[in-house]
Amino acid sequence: MSNILPSQIVIENVVQCKMRGKVAYQSHVPAAIALNLTYVKPFDDPSGKGYQRPVDQKRCNDFAIYLSKGEDALFTPILLNAASKWEFSCYDKLRPAFGRLICKGKASLMDGQHRLGGIKRYIQETNSDINVPFLAFHCLDEDEEIHLFDTINTKAKGIGTSLSKFLRRDSDDLCWMATELLVRPESPFYHIGSIIGKRSKERHITLQNLYRMLHLLIRDSKIEIFSKEEKLLMALTFYNSLKETFTHEWLDYSNYRLTHIVCLDALSIAGSELLASCTNDIKRQFDYNRIHKSVKKLSQMDWSSEGPLKYLKGMNGSKTLSVELQEQLLGK
Repeated sequence: MSNILPSQIVIENVVQCKMRGKVAYQSHVPAAIALNLTYVKPFDDPSGKGYQRPVDQKRCNDFAIYLSKGEDALFTPILLNAASKWEFSCYDKLRPAFGRLICKGKASLMDGQHRLGGIKRYIQETNSDINVPFLAFHCLDEDEEIHLFDTINTKAKGIGTSLSKFLRRDSDDLCWMATELLVRPESPFYHIGSIIGKRSKERHITLQNLYRMLHLLIRDSKIEIFSKEEKLLMALTFYNSLKETFTHEWLDYSNYRLTHIVCLDALSIAGSELLASCTNDIKRQFDYNRIHKSVKKLSQMDWSSEGPLKYLKGMNGSKTLSVELQEQLLGK
């Protein structure tokens, strides 16, 4: 793609700064200008100095949908390399770091390809415009540019799915319930769960694990009529009954598979059938006592790591085990 501008573009209200000895500029421009002011160096560029991946249209479309949420749809600045094609001029000598940029050429887009792709679709479909914040280095050579791109995309780590679920606990009922299962002292997961997703010998169940388990446990349509507080009480009753029935196995992760994810998922799948059978959706009543009685029917299960469940793996393994568990829980 050409990096030549047909005419100069002026950007006002720019802050000039230094980052690790490199001059950089911070400001924002309308989306239409951002699209015309930037270009991408594809990985297969004939120069041998390209590095960008092909655009993933799904990611662009997802970002466009995110922007449609309105004023709450905030996003981070795009990262550019002006390669000495932009000149800064301060407004006032008393404030030498505040002024305007004269852009004589396009800037290389180092980070933000999918954001700009989503922005392009959004403004085309809504016939509107939005401001795009940017951070632009005055000049990086091509090797510095490639190195920074590599650092951003390989060294930087996302927050992880568990912490993401925690951050959405006020807007997503399932995230809230999963979080409550980890933070409530009366929960059997209180001492063995991790909110941030980092596992250890003591805390081997993540918030993401609990989120999936709850999804499996309360998925039956008969449970939908109950509030999130009631659903949480059902989950607490079910998992606490398991801990009370298998106290030793619950606390010994090394020698027993009860609290391994494959078995907890199986128990959650089977538990869904149990919860549905405890529900009187006409009278909107739930029989919590029946959960205790049913879970006790599993008391002869062998959860040892060297027992019959030794090679159980994955969701297919969970589904297979859940069939046996359902038969025992429901007395089939």
